[in-house]
Amino acid sequence: MSPGLTPSIKLSSIRRTSAVVMLAVTACVASAVRAADEPDLIFKRSTVFKWLTPNDKLATYGVDDPDVDGVACHFTVPERGGLKGWLGVAEEVSDISLACRQIGPIRIKQKFSQGDDMFRQRRSLFFKKMQIVRGCDEKRNVLVYMVYSDKLIEGSPKNSTSSVPIMPWGAGDQIQRCADFVEK
Repeated sequence: MSPGLTPSIKLSSIRRTSAVVMLAVTACVASAVRAADEPDLIFKRSTVFKWLTPNDKLATYGVDDPDVDGVACHFTVPERGGLKGWLGVAEEVSDISLACRQIGPIRIKQKFSQGDDMFRQRRSLFFKKMQIVRGCDEKRNVLVYMVYSDKLIEGSPKNSTSSVPIMPWGAGDQIQRCADFVEK
């Protein structure tokens, strides 16, 4: 035992170090899980030049529907530059475009409710988030995706919709009816 350290001080130091290590491991695991849910950046394009801080940009991302194999959505969002954008505290505008397409055989994995979240992303430090929700046009056998942003206090009427008709993909592909997977 080191001179001048009592057993209780040494035990306290070990507990503190263990807690810090456990917190670091938890943070790493949590960030890895979060990263798996992040959309894929396809490209960014500058729209407003800023002299000393990052430019305003349009960014296009791709995301696969986690509950429906064979469907991918791409969305474009404005990203603020400037000092607030650089620090990550700028409130992003609600102009978001959306395009979803069939990219393989469509297989619906589980039942879903009309308007279920397919993807969500924070758009400001505290209150605003963007959401992509999914529904089923039962009459036409079409998956319908809508993107919108909302605030804690008031939502945004700005939105975009994209439709994905469920079509055969290759010879012998069995077409599912989305109506069979909608929770009533």
